[in-house]
Amino acid sequence: MKSITVTELRKLNDINIIDIRSKEKYNDNHILNAHNIPFDKLLIKPENYLEKNIEYYIYCQKGIQTKQLCNILNNKGYNLINIIGGYEAWILTE
Repeated sequence: MKSITVTELRKLNDINIIDIRSKEKYNDNHILNAHNIPFDKLLIKPENYLEKNIEYYIYCQKGIQTKQLCNILNNKGYNLINIIGGYEAWILTE
């Protein structure tokens, strides 16, 4: 599984970021330009939201669910990169 720190992430431009938290948490606050696709939706029907030839950076609140999702979907041929520490790590580096 590929992973990236929030410090490394902040240096990147023009990337696909997915917030897998609930709509409510996403609406409270999220990483700029992140798209909200909740964990369950991605797990059940990834083909509705992802393309296998595109790289996606994903995060949850603390980074636990993203590790699980990355392992499952990367084994199915998707290219997901875990953002270490999730949204909590992001706000700590602001």
